[in-house]
Amino acid sequence: MRSLLSRTTLLAVVLAALGGALLVAQTNKTGGQKMAEAATKLAGTFTPEQKKAAHFAYDDEHRTTWYFTPVQGKNKESLRKGLRMDGLSAAQKTAMLDLLKLGLSAKGFEQASGIMDLETYLLELEGPNGAMTRNPQWYFISIFGEPSNTGAWGWRIEGHHLSVNFTLDKGEVVSATPMVFGINPAEIKAGPKKGTRVVPEVEDLAKELIASLTDDQKKIAAQAKQFGEIQEKQANATLGDPVGIPAKDLTAEQKKTLRKLVEAYANRLPTELAASELKKVDAADFGKVHFGYCIEEKKEGKPYTYRVHGPSFAIEFLNVQADAAKNPANHIHSGWRSLPKDFALAK
Repeated sequence: MRSLLSRTTLLAVVLAALGGALLVAQTNKTGGQKMAEAATKLAGTFTPEQKKAAHFAYDDEHRTTWYFTPVQGKNKESLRKGLRMDGLSAAQKTAMLDLLKLGLSAKGFEQASGIMDLETYLLELEGPNGAMTRNPQWYFISIFGEPSNTGAWGWRIEGHHLSVNFTLDKGEVVSATPMVFGINPAEIKAGPKKGTRVVPEVEDLAKELIASLTDDQKKIAAQAKQFGEIQEKQANATLGDPVGIPAKDLTAEQKKTLRKLVEAYANRLPTELAASELKKVDAADFGKVHFGYCIEEKKEGKPYTYRVHGPSFAIEFLNVQADAAKNPANHIHSGWRSLPKDFALAK
């Protein structure tokens, strides 16, 4: 009996140790390794037709040809490449969103989900005869190369007002850009959801910083013309030299606000990846990060843009368009770009 009890106890100890080891192994996986696992799981469910739509060679030009605009034809048909969400089963949709969750923080995923949900709101405002198709299922998954922990591969989930792009190599994320979040409307002005704002911090912190600038500082930071639109479809942001006021010329409190603004964009990523991006920002000297803005005070809605431009990154923000209900300057485009290029192409 003792021998049987001893063997039973030993077996329980061994099983507990194995379970603990598996848990540790799972916990110790990098974000890139988890993405490879999730992408492999999703791709394994694809039919031949789905795989043809979703799977591309790593060096396919589609990998760096990205969009956050609707990309629709004259008959409102989608011209975007990739596998559309409404062509997936319920289980596949869950797997696709699980991959997106791995690429974003909880807050970032909440905001991305809010962007998708706004398509339903836009449909309600514009009706079925609007100029564009509004559909929260018109978001697309593309996988580039073979997901693995040994080679280079990438993935993208994008649709109207959302483009999330990841490049990986040897189990590590080597690029998390371009990443663009657009919001229309920036703030819902009427109805049961009145007051809803999907990305309030990227406006509030910028306005706080602008309000804190002295007249002399504004002479440097304020620009005569609005910054141009975020350049999609390419890996190079082509922004020119930084303009505006450098962080080294801000007060300690102003610099803290600018830092919070940068973090609001970086924190769309999981903690591990956000820390990596911010480490690059600091390694290149935060004092060299420039902040520039333009507000058209005399125009209805006071349209404005700003740019945060450092040696390793750029933040682009525009709120110049009217929303679907014709409220002026209530339609945001906001993005994070790596410099000099996205998709780990900068060398």
